[in-house]
Amino acid sequence: MTRVPGQHVAPHAERADVRAATSADAHHDLRALFGQSMAVFASLAGPAHMLESANEAFFTAIGGPERSRTGVPLGQLMPELVEQGFMSLLDRVYRSGVVYTGRETRVVLGVGAKAREAFFDFTYEPRLDAGGNVMGVQVIGVETTQVKHAQRLTAEHRALLEQIARQAPLPEVLDGMARVIENLAAEEVLVSVLLADADGRHLRHGAAPSLPGFYNEAIDGIATGEGVGSCGTAAHRRRPVIVSDIATDPFWDDFRDLADKAGVAACWSTPILARDGSLLGTFAMYHRSPRSPQEADLALSRVFAGTAGLAIERHQAEQARQRAEAREKAARDDLAFLLDTSTTLSFDLDADQTFQRLAVSCAPKLAPLCAVDVITGGRVRRVATAAPTQDQQALLASHIPVYDSTDDAVARVLASGTSEIARRTPTGPGPWHDLGVTGYLCIPLTDRDGVFGTVTLLSTGEHLFDGHTVALAEELTTRAALAARNARQYTHRAALARDLQAGLLLPDLPQVPGTEVATYYHPAGEGLDIGGDFYDVFPLEEGRWGFMLGDVCGRGAMAATTTALVRHTARAVAPLLPDAKAVVEAINKALVNRPSSHGTGFVTLVYGQLTPTHNGLDIELVRAGHTLPLHLDTSHTVHPIDTPGALIGISPRTHLTPRNLHLDPHESLVLYTDGTTEARQHNELFGEERLTAALANTPPRPAAQHLIDAITQAVDTFTGGHDIDDDQAILVLTATAPD
Repeated sequence: MTRVPGQHVAPHAERADVRAATSADAHHDLRALFGQSMAVFASLAGPAHMLESANEAFFTAIGGPERSRTGVPLGQLMPELVEQGFMSLLDRVYRSGVVYTGRETRVVLGVGAKAREAFFDFTYEPRLDAGGNVMGVQVIGVETTQVKHAQRLTAEHRALLEQIARQAPLPEVLDGMARVIENLAAEEVLVSVLLADADGRHLRHGAAPSLPGFYNEAIDGIATGEGVGSCGTAAHRRRPVIVSDIATDPFWDDFRDLADKAGVAACWSTPILARDGSLLGTFAMYHRSPRSPQEADLALSRVFAGTAGLAIERHQAEQARQRAEAREKAARDDLAFLLDTSTTLSFDLDADQTFQRLAVSCAPKLAPLCAVDVITGGRVRRVATAAPTQDQQALLASHIPVYDSTDDAVARVLASGTSEIARRTPTGPGPWHDLGVTGYLCIPLTDRDGVFGTVTLLSTGEHLFDGHTVALAEELTTRAALAARNARQYTHRAALARDLQAGLLLPDLPQVPGTEVATYYHPAGEGLDIGGDFYDVFPLEEGRWGFMLGDVCGRGAMAATTTALVRHTARAVAPLLPDAKAVVEAINKALVNRPSSHGTGFVTLVYGQLTPTHNGLDIELVRAGHTLPLHLDTSHTVHPIDTPGALIGISPRTHLTPRNLHLDPHESLVLYTDGTTEARQHNELFGEERLTAALANTPPRPAAQHLIDAITQAVDTFTGGHDIDDDQAILVLTATAPD
């Protein structure tokens, strides 16, 4: 028996009796209080910590009926506590009489396969006798394992959501989710996620890190349907399916041997559904022994099925985006190819040169070999060829098809006017063996008068013609026919397009008093289409001038129509309206009221009005969804002019905020379209910072044209001289010094 330091035996028996009675009553009250409580309680006696009494919760926590004994030392009943230091803590409390409290303390209960991890908030209190001496220790605690597990589950769930948000690969997310559940589950569980095919009729392997590989391979591709295991049935029913005993459940008749080989005896499957109710897959929890789920198990399934659904939907959306971008890129590549070749074909008015350029454009882009034949004076003449080597080209050029032979592919296409394709050598004589030809595509060259020639593409080796190549070749052949037979008309149309683009811009820069005006326009690609960028500077009354720079959604004739509408509306209404905001509102009204056949695209715009003064320029401007104008002051500091304003041409209502600005002499206002800042070097954009640096690094008092040169040189250096992806337009207004 240990005396509590600082205490003495009571001098009077009466006081000792009172203490003894009080201590006994308190101990009795504790046992009564914790007898039916969920908190654990144990009373230990002596230095050996003999277990005198404990409540049911204590025995349940330490291991159930096998350890429900009293009258034995705690270290003997629970030997695992010795190595974990808990017996030393009991010794310290017993010796010192000082209470010890632990918070969220980890303890491993049990040994071997039956060991489990638990967490407790607990207190060791000394038990005192009537003389104030320590006679034992009382253990009072509350198990916080579920709270701890909930915290860990929440943290892991948050980590999974963060993975989904940053678009981590789907297999990585699903595998991580499965391992989280397996690690946190109180009993051994094996998690599986199956993914539904696009038609929802089959399930494919998604993740199952702990199931045997042969099992995953066997169920990969199972059908969805009634009675097809737990997962196939859950996918078919669109609701959870609980199979507590695989050995007796009819759903598993076709998979029972497989499950027995994999060592699984129960399977609870929850369908993973998209927000629109479509099937995404299934989430399954397997157990080694027959078992029915508790409500907590079902809640866990619902939570992680929802998480898996979010990950799968995000993955599918990303795949759809990538496919759309791939299709868009392929379409852009095809369009660029057609535009580039069309430009090449229309280089001059020599038809033979046009066909030679056609052959070179087709080989090897569309096929390894190409030959062009036309009818001249009632005979077939081979006018162009293209091949990988000079010898092959000479051999191909030496072959002349027979015009009136039905055994010749060229003759048949000339007669029928329809394309012919085959995965074999052409019929009729020819150098097919020497050239290694394995297939051909022969396309007619036609005009209003009928067929006047053919373009023959020849395969070698493993090359095959697919539908995409055929369509592209036919389109290119159609363009070549137009170029050859109507060269002058084609040239006229090209000139018309250039004239239309020029008509949308200023033919000559106006002389604005007190102002240097400089402009720049560069279309994307080869410039064969009408761009959507535009600018204008025009006079108003009382010495004022209007100016604008904008970007029309889209390209081509429709963009030109919209550009013309914006420019002409501005020039017409600006002299009649009081300020820049009213002009932009009038432009927006004209755009909203235009016929749908004239386009429906939106417009971004910066419109302003300037007034020369004795000490610079007074400017009022409005920004409608456009890139921020830049003000370069005399100290070479660049100030973005961030005035709010939504793009126009969509809604009758506008949200515009006018901004007034004064340019001192040698200060400049720089307007530009997003083709400048979005110029690319691989996946990196030129951006606003490089644009600002290019302006700030110009020499003192730069002229307006010097600023444009600085910008274009910086963009060209950044892109390495490569073609840009979007049109570029720049307008610079620089205040000049007074005379």
